[in-house]
Amino acid sequence: MPQLYIEQMKLEKVTLDETECFAPIFLDYINQKDALKPFYNTFPSVENFEKLIKDRQLSEDHRAILVHVLNRQYGALDKPEAVDFNIHSLGNDKTFTITTGHQLNIFTGPLYFIYKIVTVINACKSLKQQYPDCHFVPVYWMASEDHDLEEISHFNLFGKKYQWETDQKGPVGRMKPHSLNSVIDQLPESVPLFEQAYLDHDNLADAVRYYVNELFGDQGLVVVDADNPKLKRLFTPIIEKEIFENTSNELVEKKSAELETAGYKNQAFSREINLFYMENGLRERIVKEGEQFKILNTEKTFSAADMEALIKTNPESFSPNVIMRPLYQETILPNLAYCGGPSEIAYWLQLKGVFDHYDTYFPALMPRVFGMIVNKANHKKVDKLKLSDLDLFKSAHALKEEYLKVHGENGFGLEEERAELARLFDKIKEKAETIDGSLSGFIGAEGAKGFKSLDNISKRLKKSEEKNNETAMSQIDNIKEKLFPNNGLQERHDNFLNFYLNHPEFIQELLEKFDSFDYRFHLLHDA
Repeated sequence: MPQLYIEQMKLEKVTLDETECFAPIFLDYINQKDALKPFYNTFPSVENFEKLIKDRQLSEDHRAILVHVLNRQYGALDKPEAVDFNIHSLGNDKTFTITTGHQLNIFTGPLYFIYKIVTVINACKSLKQQYPDCHFVPVYWMASEDHDLEEISHFNLFGKKYQWETDQKGPVGRMKPHSLNSVIDQLPESVPLFEQAYLDHDNLADAVRYYVNELFGDQGLVVVDADNPKLKRLFTPIIEKEIFENTSNELVEKKSAELETAGYKNQAFSREINLFYMENGLRERIVKEGEQFKILNTEKTFSAADMEALIKTNPESFSPNVIMRPLYQETILPNLAYCGGPSEIAYWLQLKGVFDHYDTYFPALMPRVFGMIVNKANHKKVDKLKLSDLDLFKSAHALKEEYLKVHGENGFGLEEERAELARLFDKIKEKAETIDGSLSGFIGAEGAKGFKSLDNISKRLKKSEEKNNETAMSQIDNIKEKLFPNNGLQERHDNFLNFYLNHPEFIQELLEKFDSFDYRFHLLHDA
């Protein structure tokens, strides 16, 4: 198992534009381009939170219900004092939340899940320094109602993919996690945190709350499971309008068209009814056919009267999709900002019309921290090859070309030779035109053959240079594969256990180094 020592990590930053890893809509949002300003209210700089705080209100009743539900959800869980304090503080109108959401990926899934949570925790610390009269609570919103098992059922650890095999269906938060013992048995070493999480809890939501509390509870992070009848009841007026009036679809399509006109691609797509019907083992779309409401892929149908009664008596039977979930979140939380990645911010930009229609507060959209860990072994290679932080984002091909141009003994590009050949054929062509102008085309074709021959010679020379610098070429490939597995960002592939198992202070290191309000790519070098 690879060793990792990061006690003395050095933080470097690269602008997101320079990495060439992000879509134009996200970069333009980061850079606060005018074209996107109609699609949000306030950009999340620390100074702008003064306005956000002034504008944000949540009724006393909503706050009381939220506190009650959270106390019930945490139940007998051993809460750190910071969590207990934060839950109770949510009843106070001077307390606000900074929220991030994520699926219930097994064993936390990709590394950026950890980065999201670190972002909201550090954001709350920064805001407390700036606005000491208010209190700020970091929140992890569990996507417990999501039913995409395929997306959450695997993770990558030390180059190996681990897969949870289960035939359970419906909302993942309600699934039984005990069969994950087969994955636990395959791990290279014992991880008691996850053994207790998955084997001692009856559903996946409770298991995730347990391990997130163990990892981040001392920072006051509050975990919210919105799959709850009391919280859903706060949302029933909007559920009813969504079912019977289909207002959100038209509003989202209007904003989406405006984004397209401004030159941006849409991330999410609205439907006539943006709600699912949900029960244990089932989460399916609600569609209207004639005068009846049908639950897709089932025999269930409801009349308008039956549907209206169900909303009133069992609001927990309705689950918001990607379009409605943000609205639900802002209905039950005193939220100032939502922290997410590029695709999340992109689809939130499609939703402002829905928020305006329902007179619901539209939070600041806060980009999460993007990060990369360059461990000691890779740092030595990077240092030896004299690669800059920006170089790391270039392709392996480009890095090899640049290295050989600097360190190759003979130079494989043949640039001087190409220039000489061009001058020679120009001279021959000039002489030929004085004798027979019809030879011009022939001479041009022969010149092209000459340049092609130089290309072939250059390729052979390059291969020889690569062989002479075989160690460096191999190191470049190795660096790129470690830092960009499968040509993607490390944070979207590797699991945090890659670092945490050998360095239990890994999360603390992130909390100390990551700046939530510095929207650049954070690279941590183990120098």
